[in-house]
Amino acid sequence: MQVSMSRYLQEKKQLLKELVSELSKSFKYVSVLGADTCGKTYSVYKTGISLNDSEWTERGFVVRVHNGYNYSEYSFNRLSEEGLGSLIENIKNKVNNDINRLKESAVKIGTYPVIEEDKIAEKVFKEVEILPEEVSAEEKIKTMTRIKDEAFTYSDLLVDFRITYGDCHVSKIFISQNKDLEQSYIWSQGSLSAVVRKDDNTKFYYDSVAGLKGVELLDELQHKVKEVISYAEKLLDAKKIIPGEYDVICSPGIAGLIAHEAFGHGVEMDMFVKNRAKAAEFINKEVASELVIMHDGAAAAENVSSYFFDDEGVLGTDTIIIDKGILKTGISDLLSALRLGTKPTGNGKRESFERKAYARMTNTFFEGGKDKLEDMIASVKEGYLLDVMLSGMEDPKNWGIQCMILIAKEIKNGVLTGNIMSPVIMTGYVPDVLKSISMVSEEVEIFGSGACGKGYKEWVKAADGGPYIKARVRLG
Repeated sequence: MQVSMSRYLQEKKQLLKELVSELSKSFKYVSVLGADTCGKTYSVYKTGISLNDSEWTERGFVVRVHNGYNYSEYSFNRLSEEGLGSLIENIKNKVNNDINRLKESAVKIGTYPVIEEDKIAEKVFKEVEILPEEVSAEEKIKTMTRIKDEAFTYSDLLVDFRITYGDCHVSKIFISQNKDLEQSYIWSQGSLSAVVRKDDNTKFYYDSVAGLKGVELLDELQHKVKEVISYAEKLLDAKKIIPGEYDVICSPGIAGLIAHEAFGHGVEMDMFVKNRAKAAEFINKEVASELVIMHDGAAAAENVSSYFFDDEGVLGTDTIIIDKGILKTGISDLLSALRLGTKPTGNGKRESFERKAYARMTNTFFEGGKDKLEDMIASVKEGYLLDVMLSGMEDPKNWGIQCMILIAKEIKNGVLTGNIMSPVIMTGYVPDVLKSISMVSEEVEIFGSGACGKGYKEWVKAADGGPYIKARVRLG
């Protein structure tokens, strides 16, 4: 069913056009982004139930103008016909005061050219199978409670089982002198986590699903319950890994973690502007095996970060970051592209209308290859199949990477032994890891259940993934 556009934004659209028209008399470039996002999150566990508003909820606007030197922004969450005149004066005064203060200070004012835009007017409304508003909160919780209760019938070792589900309805509008854009879509995500205990040994395991989907996502969670509990029980017998360098096969989830940390943050081009990314030195150079093709872009895949236009009004793209091992480009917000003289890639994202737009990842993943998973396992004499990410971090200046992984399945003489190591830390120098990739599977999976921070803040939704990949890495 088609997702509807925010009635609130539709009602304010004419006022937004008037706002842009009036401000354009004083500034060479004017745009306004309107956002109306709402949703709910649900959790059901052994001892209770919780229901909250989505953490992504927002309703407001941000104006961007060229102030004669660079760009100024002004955010607000009240817009009425009666208050339009005073809003316009407030924006003008704020911009002029900021520039005057900068002129009077010792700060050197950086300059940016005026944004040039093609003329476009378009609306994109996505579809889902079951709209969230068609299923009551009571019905959702009832379904989740049934799944939780069923889980406890599968294991006597289960001490807690949690199921979470959340849906988010995103509506955005972008108006400038040349652009009139609207988009509305729904994404949802859910997870299952099992805690098991045997004597004094307690372990947990989780799995998650996400996508441009509605309440139908609960059915996907239902089918994962037994597997989640089974792996939690297996972790009770997990061993500690002997630190060293190993041949490994990374699951699509771990491949996505590598893509996200290694050449996701590392190629956000606002870091190029600040001279904080080593990737800027390697454009058109070999950084990976020729088997490696890496994408990012809102139009590169269908998941939680797939949009028609970004928060600066730039249409989403499919950017090939690495092409057969050669680093081709980074991903950019509009202002970074202006500074660098490159074409914007549609990666300008805001945590909310009150926050700055940064170059951020969307769907970041490795392209599939030609190998079969069974052949990849058979090729490993002594190593591990790595699965289930816990966390990751990287250093875009020096290209170090560290990934926390829940499970390493032992492989000996080309066969999975059934032994599990947990937890595992994978480390390495990014080009060394990517150049070691020797096999890439056909199937590709994209995961969008998490969020991505810019350093320690500025959280946005993002997705990553890839095929199974064989590489040589350090584990500890």
